[in-house]
Order: sequence, then structure tokens, then C-alpha cells
Amino acid sequence: MRRKNFKRPTLSVDPSYDRTDIGRFVNYVMEDGKKSVAEEIVYNAFAKVKEETKEDPVKVFERAMENATPLVEVVSRRVGGANYQIPQEVRPERKFYLATHWIIAAARAKKGKPMADRLAEELMLAAKNEGTAIKKKQDMHRMAEANRAFASLLRR
Repeated sequence: MRRKNFKRPTLSVDPSYDRTDIGRFVNYVMEDGKKSVAEEIVYNAFAKVKEETKEDPVKVFERAMENATPLVEVVSRRVGGANYQIPQEVRPERKFYLATHWIIAAARAKKGKPMADRLAEELMLAAKNEGTAIKKKQDMHRMAEANRAFASLLRR
């Protein structure tokens, strides 16, 4: 018997910027269901970005996401008793997820400042193609390049 088709839930739109990607970003920042706290963190981070760069924070956010988005990732595959890291193109839905989680994780790893400041700093660094999230993307691409020889094992 076939499974039912998976129906994707409708994405929440951010009320201030009227964009689904910022709404998703707020949801990823959220901890313990405290959405108002997450919104405050993201909006304060955007205000800090605007104050420091004198640019539209949404443009900086878009640029940061574009720069932190990976093109390939490695998946572990067991073939004949050995595990291979096989490079694979990242699905479009997963690209945004990985980029946001790397940026948020990099901001959370820093200590000594409020989360909004750390998030703003990481967004600005990612927009300039620097920072921990960009390093994570480059490491993943390097790993995929090193294991390119195993790409043929994916189709088995």
C-alpha cells in the first residue's frame, strides 16, 4: 500500500517584514516555544545591522544567506563493509535550513554579548563572506571535493 502524499505545512510569514524566509529564521532562533523573545532578538539584530552598515537589513540578511548556503554536502554510505563520504548536491529546501542553522549556531557559540548583538555580528560577517558559518560551508565543500572520487557510488 502506498503512503499518502506529504503535504508541506504553510510557512509563517513574518509580520514586520512580510517575508517567509525571515519568519522561518525567527522560528529557528526560537527556543522553548518563546516566539516573542525570538522575534525581539531578530528585530534587534536587524536594527543593529542597519545602524552599523547603514544598509537595509533585509538585503544584508539575503546576502548572508546566499553566502552561507552550501551547494554540496557529503552523505555517509555503507558499501561492502566500508563507509564512504559521498558528495551530493544539497536539496533546495535543505540549503536554507543549513545556512540559518550555521549562522545561529555561530552566534550562540560566542559569549559575552546579548544574542541580538552576536546574531547581528554573524549576519554582517556572513554578508562579507567571512565568519564561522562561512568557514563551515567551506569545510563542507572541501570535504565534498576531497571525496569526489566516490560520487559514482551514489547511484547504487
